[in-house]
Amino acid sequence: MMKIIETHGITYIEPLSGSCEWYWGNDYTHGDLYEAEELYRGHHPVNCNRLVFIHYPDGRVVEPIKGNAGQYFGQPILYNGKIQILLADFPKSLLCILQYDDTTNRITAIASLPFTEIKDCYGLLLHQSPLMLTRQAHDGRFQIIWPEKVQFDIEETESFCERKKQKLYFCRWHEDPEYREEIVVRAYPTGKILEIIPGSWKDMPNGQIWALW
Repeated sequence: MMKIIETHGITYIEPLSGSCEWYWGNDYTHGDLYEAEELYRGHHPVNCNRLVFIHYPDGRVVEPIKGNAGQYFGQPILYNGKIQILLADFPKSLLCILQYDDTTNRITAIASLPFTEIKDCYGLLLHQSPLMLTRQAHDGRFQIIWPEKVQFDIEETESFCERKKQKLYFCRWHEDPEYREEIVVRAYPTGKILEIIPGSWKDMPNGQIWALW
């Protein structure tokens, strides 16, 4: 059986992190959030990308926010049953975290951060748990920007996956000479390595983590 889903031009969707019921997609008008920022700083017009969510299994499409010119959406996640949306407002030099409650069809502003608190939009992502905004750049630094400020050095091939209480989980890959992956467990907030687990990280819909090796 085929179901027709009307997204009005958004033809690629992926699972919403933290959910087994929602998918999301956007039209990448100017690429990702950092690419849109570069265009704006280069004095080019930036039209806001569209961000849609599709509920499974009924296929219901939701577009909770329609941004204005000079605004741009980042990658969303689900946290505590509500959709968390990252929105950059370039003319106002603000980065906003908005929360959409599908049960009430209500948008709530969670945080508004001036651009002076971030170097740029490169590597900005929402994560859980708790809900937080992180940044990872080419300089080998990992940062938690909100709601707390934490930073420490990581290896170039590491990428942040998730926080669970006082532990931070990172994925790291090696080619020595064969390719392999491992999960690096670091202490919060120091970044001290507590454990290294062989295998690649995989999030499951029930919140469980699988280490594949």
